[in-house]
Amino acid sequence: MSKNAIYPGTFDPITFGHIDVIKKSLKLFSKIIVAVSNGENKDYLFNSSERIEIIKKALFFDLKLSKKKIEVISFSSLTTDLCRKYKSNIILRGLRAVSDFEYEFQLAGMNRKLNNNIETLFLMSDVENQIISSKFVKEIVKLKGDIKKFTTKSTIKSLKEKYD
Repeated sequence: MSKNAIYPGTFDPITFGHIDVIKKSLKLFSKIIVAVSNGENKDYLFNSSERIEIIKKALFFDLKLSKKKIEVISFSSLTTDLCRKYKSNIILRGLRAVSDFEYEFQLAGMNRKLNNNIETLFLMSDVENQIISSKFVKEIVKLKGDIKKFTTKSTIKSLKEKYD
């Protein structure tokens, strides 16, 4: 099988929930493009180049995942344009809870209207990671809480440096 899949998101920062989705998708696709959104409508803790470095350290240094099967990029275009650029008709999205579904369903529908060759594949992280969100991870670390159950060592280091 020679198929690329696009996994777009903010990843501010990457969590074990995101990593679950990546690991599961590696079993299904030849290559995963982790696409870090550089959109200007969000207030990010880390800029896109910082997020890319954090993701690379988490995936390739902490977890020793294959650089041949994962590419980490930044993008500020439509996700459907990114699919065309990387010759993919698959967009990966993670679902944590039912509350995620309505937004993700609308997003998948809009992407399908933009390009009817695009399919969105929803993957759920393992049960122990479904409660994790980047927002909560940032709040916990800001209040000096322990986040080792939520993200990798190098990501924790980056977060602590940001808040110190």
